Amino acid sequence: MKTLEKVLTKNKQLLSIYFTCGYPKLNDTAKVITALEKSGVDFIEVGLPYSDPLADGPTIQDSSQKALENGINLDIVFEQLLAIKDTNKTPLVLMGYLNQLLKYGEDKFCKKVVECGIDTLIIPDLPMVEYENHYQELFDNYGITNVFLITPHTSEERIKKIDAYTKAFIYVVASASITGAKGEISNNQIAYFERIKEMNLQSKLIVGFGISDRQTFTTACEYANGAIIGSAFIKNIGEKGVAQIDAFIKPIIS
Repeated sequence: MKTLEKVLTKNKQLLSIYFTCGYPKLNDTAKVITALEKSGVDFIEVGLPYSDPLADGPTIQDSSQKALENGINLDIVFEQLLAIKDTNKTPLVLMGYLNQLLKYGEDKFCKKVVECGIDTLIIPDLPMVEYENHYQELFDNYGITNVFLITPHTSEERIKKIDAYTKAFIYVVASASITGAKGEISNNQIAYFERIKEMNLQSKLIVGFGISDRQTFTTACEYANGAIIGSAFIKNIGEKGVAQIDAFIKPIIS
């Protein structure tokens, strides 16, 4: 996690972009990562296409379905990521679901992740008790860290426990709903962000879900170290293609 750790220490508003591997086209994965790196994003959330993505809204669900129809699978994803390991300098965070890891094989999955130069995972449906009883040791053995998510309904006790376990950052889910661009950030969300900020947690905070443009990104960063844009980016490359990635990113970070 050395490169991600270095990025997280930057005294700036950190921008991460989520994208779905194999979308819009099967072999676009490397192109998207390369374009995002050139555009100056701080780290990239690499989405593993899945047939039942519980945390994702319609836009990302649709991108996953199209990627699967394109023929993507975990073996191809790992081949694509391994192919750019030596040229990509932007930290990658892998986002998937627990069933994908189980079906692929826990040790096999972890080995592939490390081979690709990735050491940070986001598994939204990984229960805390399963992490404590099994996956913490498994991930530690491979030098992998897990990113936990908190929502407006997460108890203070659980947030403090997550803070103690966190080695990378805490994913602050901006709303209790699924992913998707929501327009502007509401007063209720601001109150939630303020509450989390006032807890003075030791971990870095990255906001996701509903961040879509410069305004929502800047607002989120007033209460956290950075933010992740997903659905709005997926929609953009779906409509305009990979060639227009820089045009999407520049207005957000300029």
